Amino acid sequence: MTVQAQVNLRSRKLGVLIRDARLSERKTIAECAPVVGVTAGIFRAWEEGRISPSLPELEVLAYSMRLPLNRFWSKDATSEDTPPNETLNLPAFVSIRQRLIGALLRQAREKANISIHALSEMSGISTNRIKFYELGERPIPLPELEGLTTLLGTQIETLFDQTGHIGLWMVQQKAIQEFLHLPNDLQNFVSKPVNRPYLELAKKLSGMSTDKLRSLAEDILEITF
Repeated sequence: MTVQAQVNLRSRKLGVLIRDARLSERKTIAECAPVVGVTAGIFRAWEEGRISPSLPELEVLAYSMRLPLNRFWSKDATSEDTPPNETLNLPAFVSIRQRLIGALLRQAREKANISIHALSEMSGISTNRIKFYELGERPIPLPELEGLTTLLGTQIETLFDQTGHIGLWMVQQKAIQEFLHLPNDLQNFVSKPVNRPYLELAKKLSGMSTDKLRSLAEDILEITF
């Protein structure tokens, strides 16, 4: 399968997932499009797989719908316990993230010692478009970004927002999902405030080296015997 065929297939699959997410949240295209900063026509084209959103646009869409980003790679359950998101300027966030991702893409290309011309030949994307992408002057459709990161030997996850408002929200959502996958008895234990000192102790122990843990265990044995 050619690179372009893979991009087209991913675009169609992504469109189905975007539409599924919107319908599950009982939102209309007219409600979703302005939040991301695009027209209803563009949003409809996303759902139909004719074009694709960029990663920042997808991040904002997930955030506005209170969904984990991995919803657009899988069918994992989502949490309803999410913080309010009305105060964040989402369109401005998209613009900032586009530029940041472009810079990171350029760094990855330079680290891989691949010229723009070579990357263009490998990906089938014109050199001018890649230049626009790296400068953050044009949003990178997600399927193309996935293809470029693969060619550069990196992973799409390294470009996810990590420290921004949405990134922190995503970390919280991941923690919630991991908590929900714990056995019921562990969930009950963690949820009780009276057990917090034990959790704090476990956290401290997890940060100790093997030698320090061994020394601590020996000290405890000396005390108990």
